[in-house]
Amino acid sequence: MNSVTGHPASGKPALWKPATGFKGLKENWKQDLMSGFLVSLIALPLSLGIAGASNFPPIMGVMTAIVGGILVSFLTNSELTIKGPAAGLIVIVAGAVNELGKGDTVLGWHLALGAIVVAGVVQVLMGLLKLPRFADFFPLSAVHGMLAAIGIIIMSEQIHLAVGIAPSELKGKKPLELLGMVPHSILNMEYHIAIIGLVGLMIMFGWRYLSFSFLKKIPPALMVLIVAIGLGQFFHLFEPSYASFKPLINPGDFSLAYHVSFAGISGDLLPVFSKYVAMFALVGSLESLLTVKAIDLLDPYKRKSDLSRDVTAVGAANVVAGILGGLPMISEVARSSANINNGAKTRWANLFHGICLLIFVLLLAPVTKMVPVAALAAMLIFVGFRLASPSEFRHIYHIGKEQLVIFLVTIVATLSTDLLIGIGCGILTKLMIQLIYGVKISHIFNPKIEVTVDKDVTFVNVPRAAVFTNYLSLKSKLEAIPKGKMVQVDFSDTPYVDHTVMENITRFKNDYDQRGGHMELIGFQYHLALSDHPLAARRNQRQTVLS
Repeated sequence: MNSVTGHPASGKPALWKPATGFKGLKENWKQDLMSGFLVSLIALPLSLGIAGASNFPPIMGVMTAIVGGILVSFLTNSELTIKGPAAGLIVIVAGAVNELGKGDTVLGWHLALGAIVVAGVVQVLMGLLKLPRFADFFPLSAVHGMLAAIGIIIMSEQIHLAVGIAPSELKGKKPLELLGMVPHSILNMEYHIAIIGLVGLMIMFGWRYLSFSFLKKIPPALMVLIVAIGLGQFFHLFEPSYASFKPLINPGDFSLAYHVSFAGISGDLLPVFSKYVAMFALVGSLESLLTVKAIDLLDPYKRKSDLSRDVTAVGAANVVAGILGGLPMISEVARSSANINNGAKTRWANLFHGICLLIFVLLLAPVTKMVPVAALAAMLIFVGFRLASPSEFRHIYHIGKEQLVIFLVTIVATLSTDLLIGIGCGILTKLMIQLIYGVKISHIFNPKIEVTVDKDVTFVNVPRAAVFTNYLSLKSKLEAIPKGKMVQVDFSDTPYVDHTVMENITRFKNDYDQRGGHMELIGFQYHLALSDHPLAARRNQRQTVLS
């Protein structure tokens, strides 16, 4: 019998782990302080850019990161994640400001804050009710398609700002319209501003190729800010002749004032308000959970975060951030990865990152008014490109052609409509593909898992199709098995196993092994994988239903 092993997270538990709580702070404060400081250098420019692209005062992006660093560190047990505003929510936040404000950006900001606060309360309830486990329901290709679509949407607007097109020319334009405008904007660029945007892009994309190791220690986003401020002064972008382009950001005032508003949320605005509450809560939580899972896999000490506790913590921080005027926050993957690479040991690195940002804002507030919009646009184009890079398309294709179909449908539907409809279309496409491959409708939500114990071995038989819609049933059966046992999960009679189940069950297996047990995934010698990827979907060749 074959077994599926060899996941990057596999291995024995680390013999030593950093202490938690205040004891961990006392033991590791030097490493965590250094990492927090370095991460804050990355977070400062990105937070400004994300907030500005979201139609929020840019300084409020930094406010969000400060709250995410200082408050969440005391509430979560996710040791290495960094909390703050994320590019993945730009589209939702900007949409909330536009739709709720009906053209009035200030009013839209205040009303969007109300949606953020309510969504934060929803996230707290989700965490308390242990609902984050339902994140495993969403098919991974549809989720990646949603993120790629977000990347394309970000780039579709920021390209114009990077070459000096006035923001007023972009108002009311849909992503596909903005993409169609790109040639016109390039032909009509303001070359001083375009030079700043181009230099920023060269730094963001080319920094990792530098041969000077001491320069690589400087975050490229920070270098973009430094160079762009110098170029802005050289080109005299502060002069009245550039007023129509608004070449320098207006960061807004950093204060602890109460900004949130619920006034006028009734009638035709109530459904719009409710839609954005749902999107902030669902998409934000899903992105955050995916990041926490990914960072747990990278944790050198193999610690496992409590997902429900983390969502509760992020929700509480979103309530505070929303009241103070900030954006919704998540566990942000790029900053969290940098935190690991910088040698952070505990969650107090996130606290130090927030404290450093607070010091920067208090000391460097006048400097933020000298930052060119084109510099922030260049950073966000880079972030958007990473979400929708060609390598992401190749990766999905490697997993399977059917996964690429789901991925592309989600992207197209999202660009044409919105995020919720987009991911809904992705889910529907995946269900249709599974029916085409012969999955019975009766199997979609009920896998009928059979668990038996023979001597020291627990056998888990999966007689029906194992697909994303019924994975939670399988997972609940596996979670009921005591730790430290010998477990065999048998897919010999399973007619179809989809990619989402393959990835989630392999991750579950590695988590179980790390906790002292031993789990084998067997029976796949009867299956034909739909690609050569180790976690590709697979069909059982013995099942007549699929013949």
